[in-house]
Amino acid sequence: MTVTVTTLDNGLRVATDAMESARSVSLGVFVGVGTRNETPEVNGVSHLLEHMAFKGTKRRSARAIAEEIEAVGGHINAYTSRENTVYVARVLKEDTPLALDILADILQNSVFDESELELERHVVLQEIGQCNDTPDDLIFDHFQSRAYPDQAMGRPILGLPHLVSAFSRDSLGAYMAENYAPERMVVVAAGEVDHEIFALMVAEAFDSLNQAVSPAVEPARYAGGDMRSEKLLEQLHLVLGFEGVPAVDPDYYALAVFSGILGGGMSSRLFQEVREKRGLVYTIASFTSSYTDSGMLGVYAGAAADKGSELLPVICDEIKGLGESVTGDELSRARAQARAGLLMSRESAP
Repeated sequence: MTVTVTTLDNGLRVATDAMESARSVSLGVFVGVGTRNETPEVNGVSHLLEHMAFKGTKRRSARAIAEEIEAVGGHINAYTSRENTVYVARVLKEDTPLALDILADILQNSVFDESELELERHVVLQEIGQCNDTPDDLIFDHFQSRAYPDQAMGRPILGLPHLVSAFSRDSLGAYMAENYAPERMVVVAAGEVDHEIFALMVAEAFDSLNQAVSPAVEPARYAGGDMRSEKLLEQLHLVLGFEGVPAVDPDYYALAVFSGILGGGMSSRLFQEVREKRGLVYTIASFTSSYTDSGMLGVYAGAAADKGSELLPVICDEIKGLGESVTGDELSRARAQARAGLLMSRESAP
């Protein structure tokens, strides 16, 4: 791994990972702004802002953005999480300047056209409706809200319909101007890329960023709790979770290995006991979620509605049992899974 990082004069960081055998370059602009930066009144604005990034700038129409990147065989996308909004592109190495220019353009010159905003608002409202109709998505929003009640970290990424319906061009622009500060942003390139040349390109392309004073975020306070939601479904969807560790905690990787042993694959304890031996579920897995100052460990399962009373005690027994003993083979497999996952992720594209 040959990662190099430079901080520009305006506070914007530039990171590259040189991969000489690659024919393509993956670029990303990681903005440290997400759901946890939102007040209750603007919940969902980070996600809608991400959607609007591709809807036209002072230099390009929405169609031109799509046509220019696809004319060179590349692609562009974005996503929003609780702590970050990420804009990514992948192109052949000779088209790196074009991809970087488009990313810089949408982050500095978006116009938030009213007609485009109205159309995209309806798209997001449909996305919210789809989530509400998909129990194995919705349950994780419920889980998050109970883990972090009455705080930004517990609110849904997509926002609430009545709030999304009220966002205006001015409110999007104000939120972006206040939060998209250079010191919260990292521009990344992975592939056959020269760091010094790329850093100079970034400095030139991102010369119009707002020098905003980023508001402090509310600390995450894990609380936990209980929530049940009744729907007419064939299956019971269950998440059982606990407080975990932040992403920078020394025990971060130990918790990942623990989760791997518990429910990280077909050889895991939960899969073998709950599905293979007892036939209680079709899907069961453990997971971790880690943020800058908090984290969670959880188990998700989907089972027939009449199996819930039997399912929960079995999951609890497996968790308690893992706290008492781990075999050498289990530890070896979980370590291999974690190591392979890290190495394989270096070969994946955005």
